[in-house]
Amino acid sequence: MKYIYLTLGFIFFGLGALGAILPVLPTTPFLLVASFCFARGSDRFHAWFISTKLYQKHLNNFMKNRAMTLKAKCSILAFASTMLILSFVMMNNIYGRIAIICIILFKYYYFCFRITTIKPESPRSEVRPNIENCG
Repeated sequence: MKYIYLTLGFIFFGLGALGAILPVLPTTPFLLVASFCFARGSDRFHAWFISTKLYQKHLNNFMKNRAMTLKAKCSILAFASTMLILSFVMMNNIYGRIAIICIILFKYYYFCFRITTIKPESPRSEVRPNIENCG
């Protein structure tokens, strides 16, 4: 089972890395699944994964503070909504459609009211000297 988790971790890590480059593919959900898989598969690979730049940039705030940037929230919501709407359209069962509507409503409630929205960090933070205390 350990090897299955590691294999899935690397697959989702690769998809998350592609999502960081391609605007169509969301990054954060794939990295969340990769983090889960690496944590289940190996402590060493999990430690490596949380030290990567992708993790630090896209998941660190979420894992520590339950916070995401607006861009990350929108990309996750758009991808998940697309998949759920496709399922809704293809579903013939009324109970299945009601369940999908409930999932969509819960998803938007959760992202809007349970996950804090933060501003994106600047690419580099400049340290400016304090001129008032000089000489």
